[in-house]
Amino acid sequence: MAILRMKEIRNMSREEREKKLAELRSELARLRTMVKAGGAVEKPARIREIRRTIARILTVNNEEDKGAK
Repeated sequence: MAILRMKEIRNMSREEREKKLAELRSELARLRTMVKAGGAVEKPARIREIRRTIARILTVNNEEDKGAK
């Protein structure tokens, strides 16, 4: 899964962002579990990418919430 850019995230609907957020969180949990278990992660930088993408999605969601008020 590629990194999502802000432009792509802003073009998504709220439901699409929520679905993508759930997918990313589950993948992050899986990768963190692998690291804790002592397994080697194929791409360690992937954890960082996922965390940043989650933050981007949450930022767009919060911007929409603030703009609606």
